[in-house]
Order: sequence, then C-alpha cells, then structure tokens
Amino acid sequence: MVKFTTSEIRDLLISLIVISFAFAILISDGNISTSLSLIPITIVVVGFGFIFHELAHKFVAIRYGFWAEYKMWIEGLVLCLVTAYFGFLFAAPGAVYIHGEYIGKKENGIISIAGSITNIILALFFLLIIKITGQFYYWAYLGMFINGFLAFFNQLPFFGLDGSKVIKWNPLVWILIVVISLGFVAIGYFPSLLSLIL
Repeated sequence: MVKFTTSEIRDLLISLIVISFAFAILISDGNISTSLSLIPITIVVVGFGFIFHELAHKFVAIRYGFWAEYKMWIEGLVLCLVTAYFGFLFAAPGAVYIHGEYIGKKENGIISIAGSITNIILALFFLLIIKITGQFYYWAYLGMFINGFLAFFNQLPFFGLDGSKVIKWNPLVWILIVVISLGFVAIGYFPSLLSLIL
C-alpha cells in the first residue's frame, strides 16, 4: 500500500520548487528576473519529470515489498541552484530511501531504472506533441529536453546515482537507456535535428 508521510510531501514540494527555479535560472543564462517569469513553465515540465521520476522509484520499490520514502538533500538543493547560475546543473535535490531486509541486485537495478524510464516516456510524450501538431512549442521542446537530461543524468554510474546500481544489474540495459536519453539531450542542444523527425 502506497503511503506518504507529511515530511515526505514537504520534501517533495520544496525540491520541486527549487529544481524548477534552478532550471529557470539555467535556461535564462543566470538572469534572475527572467528566470522568475519562467518558473510557471519549468514547474510544469520539471514538475512532471521530477515528481514522476521519484514516484516511479517509490512505487516500484513498494511493489517489491519495501518501504520507500523521498527525502530532500539540503546540500544538493543548494548545489543545484549554485551550479545553475554558473551555466550547468548538478540536479540531485534528494532521493527515495528504500528499507527492507534484503534488496537483490536485480530488484535494486529495476527500482533504480524506473525513474529514468519514466523521464524517457515523458520526453517522448513532449516530442509527440511537437510531431503531431507540427508546431514548435517551446514548453514541449523544454519538456522533452529536461526529461531527456534527467534520464541521462540519473544514469551516470557514480556519486551513488541510479546508474551505478543499474550497470551492476544489467550493463546492456544501462547502455540502452543512456543512448536513448542522450538522443533527447542531443535534440535539445541541436533543435535543427527536429527537422529529421517532423
């Protein structure tokens, strides 16, 4: 049964606001006034990506019979804002902590990859909006890029990120997820690639 504690809801909301503001700072090249006006957009595109990413970890862990709860990382939230101001983003606002008697390599890998798969699905959803409508919607383009970035970043195999657990479970699956997520990131950095898809 899925349960949320009061502190977990608080941590999710705080993390959501901070990471949305950080992405707004990043895409506005550090212009604070512009970034404030972008927050409604980044809350929508980052909100879906961040919240669904963490919930995917939680739900899969619960499916395996573990207790799972999201907790924010204060240092990570600060680092997220600081790095965004300097033109790159270290997006580690918190994590889902899992408790159980024994978490096997396979279960840990599947739980860890659930977040990135969710981001890839969302990136594809935003890309399909552009494809189906034939219009370049900035918010959809941003949603595709951010979710692709989140999927890729979380699969980096170090710093205790999801990728380190996935690669131990199944290196081939890890490579596949990294390649797909990098594809969305590439389109994000080079919008001209959209012409190959539209």
